[in-house]
Amino acid sequence: MGDRRELKEQIAREESRLAALAQELEDQRQVVASLKAKLDRAENECAEAKPRAALAESGSGLSTLEKVRLFRSLFRGREDVFPRRWENAKTGRSGYAPACENEWAPKVCAKGGSGDRRTSSSVCGECKSQRFLAVTDEHIARHLKGLQVMGVYPLLLDETCWFLAVDFDGESWREDLEAFSKTCALQGLAASVERSRSGNGAHAWFFFAEPVPAATARTMGCFFIT
Repeated sequence: MGDRRELKEQIAREESRLAALAQELEDQRQVVASLKAKLDRAENECAEAKPRAALAESGSGLSTLEKVRLFRSLFRGREDVFPRRWENAKTGRSGYAPACENEWAPKVCAKGGSGDRRTSSSVCGECKSQRFLAVTDEHIARHLKGLQVMGVYPLLLDETCWFLAVDFDGESWREDLEAFSKTCALQGLAASVERSRSGNGAHAWFFFAEPVPAATARTMGCFFIT
């Protein structure tokens, strides 16, 4: 009887050990699968980056279609609507408003009666006559040719974004930008820098390989600034 009990206990121990080994094997399979998925994403990003870099290096030799594609690959945002810049020559005011087919249409546009191009998102967002223009290659081409100044709404409907922009202005914008760029470099990231439209400031851009939570992108920017 004692031998049988001991054998049963030994079998139970070995079965427990087998179960633990099976779980460890499954865990390792998941780790390998995760690493393979990361490798695939990295290879895809590399494949996408090469033609994009080639386009950027070729500069003014790009066709209009190639420029539009390059623009689309970087400045990704809402596709169903985009903001367009307006400027009042009399008052000197300027800003951006959603591009709408019914903008300023008499007795249709909700802001048409004021004669002031200033608007808020609530005015256009709640307008029952809104017919927002979608982002098309033609609109982007007009922007690149200087025929209109269009922006982008980076926050997607699921509260993610494809890029982050950090704005520098004020008297110390040059020094602030230099410190910011050095901080990014220390963290292994390079920001794409451009001069502001006014010339009195600059923007630092980060372009993501896939949409990330907007809150995470903002946290990253705040971390570098801090």
